[in-house]
Amino acid sequence: MGEGQRFQLGTVGALSLSVISSVSIVICNKALISTLGFTFATTLTSWHLLVTFCSLHVALWLKFFEHKPFDSRAVMGFGILNGISIGLLNLSLGFNSVGFYQMTKLAIIPCTVLLETLFFSKQFSKKVRFSLTILLLGVGIATVTDLQLNLLGSILSLLAIITTCVAQIMTNTIQKKFKVSSTQLLYQSCPYQALILFIIGPFLDALLTNQNVFAFKYTNQVLAFIILSCLISVSVNFSTFLVIGKTSPVTYQPKPIEPSTQFSEKNEVLQNHQCGTQTRIYTRDYSVESCFPDVN
Repeated sequence: MGEGQRFQLGTVGALSLSVISSVSIVICNKALISTLGFTFATTLTSWHLLVTFCSLHVALWLKFFEHKPFDSRAVMGFGILNGISIGLLNLSLGFNSVGFYQMTKLAIIPCTVLLETLFFSKQFSKKVRFSLTILLLGVGIATVTDLQLNLLGSILSLLAIITTCVAQIMTNTIQKKFKVSSTQLLYQSCPYQALILFIIGPFLDALLTNQNVFAFKYTNQVLAFIILSCLISVSVNFSTFLVIGKTSPVTYQPKPIEPSTQFSEKNEVLQNHQCGTQTRIYTRDYSVESCFPDVN
């Protein structure tokens, strides 16, 4: 089997793992958030990353992969940026309508293309450019017709788009520049991501849900679903880095878990200054949303 065939099989495998694990975590987290009422998404994300790091540490101890230290400042900056982007995306949904938030997620794709074109002189095919033109048209129409558009929500969305784009581009760039695998990068960046989210998570969740994560009643059923969610997140986080490393940030884009109608109706977000229920669960707990061919 040639090198090209092995690469294609690896890419297909990475994409398949991303889709399967993302669908699984969507089902698990929807039950946890919508049915059991555990709405602390950012705090849960920090637990996901902590469990992922512990799992990778065991894998390292079992010699499933080799630890490869590299520029600590790059790793720290990357990890913190990733954590901040998750927090901003959560705030974006909190201060915007669900429709506008979904448009924010879609806007990440053309923004990534723009940044890669400007700073990395990357070229994209006509088919990709045509697809992005249609996408931008749809985003523009949705933005103009969104009756719940507000200045603070728009600023948060813009910051979320920029930080997410840069973080995803860094995922690809760091792996190629320092010749590290997705596993090695994830292992070294996880502690920083988990730490920043563990610090800001309770405050952010309290702002968005008007509830305290430490005062929540943790039943056996809730704990079981939290543990299951954390275990699935190991596969989700690993597949995210794997897909971006094998393809590009444009090929892979996250699909957030949509808030249930039950919670949307219950919180009436903006009028009461309670930013509703954010159910985006990290990444990141993603599924593949677009699969544009990469042209270098």
